[in-house]
Amino acid sequence: MDCVFCKIASNEISSKKVYEDGQIVAFNDLDPQAPVHVLIIPKKHIQSADQISDNDTNIIGKIFMVASKIAKELRLENGYRIVNNCGEDGGQTVPHLHFHLMGGRKMNWPAG
Repeated sequence: MDCVFCKIASNEISSKKVYEDGQIVAFNDLDPQAPVHVLIIPKKHIQSADQISDNDTNIIGKIFMVASKIAKELRLENGYRIVNNCGEDGGQTVPHLHFHLMGGRKMNWPAG
């Protein structure tokens, strides 16, 4: 498989990891859009939110628990944003389910 996030999860491509366990890896985004911008991915290849199955519900819940833990460790006590882009029109650029954890500044809506 030629998935860049699968390669990061399997250590074929290096990244600055902030969390890792048997199911999840989180690493700093190479093009940060906020002072803190961490990508959180399942190690299992799931193409997008549209591809989540009943068998994946535990890992999705765990991703949000990990996001909260990372936010606390990175001192995002004033708040943070978790974003998932789904599909081309939704802004998904890597075909592997991932969540952006962003903080460290006031987040605007809908852009930025």
